[in-house]
Amino acid sequence: MREQQREVKAAVLQDRILQLESEHGDLDRLIERMAETPGSDDLELQRLKKRKLKVKDNIILLQLQLDPDSTKISDGYA
Repeated sequence: MREQQREVKAAVLQDRILQLESEHGDLDRLIERMAETPGSDDLELQRLKKRKLKVKDNIILLQLQLDPDSTKISDGYA
């Protein structure tokens, strides 16, 4: 039973990591487009960059929960 709970938790963590990685990529593309657009709202751009960093931090924290002994964070988000 305990092993099953661990597997379910790992699957939930992995799903959340994938969601956050997708959001991180979306934010990256949005920031890039805004940065290239003349007259973009600088304050909004800064907010998006902060949000992207928070998402990255959350990805790392979840990856560490998934594998606490890991010294390597996958997909270049570290």
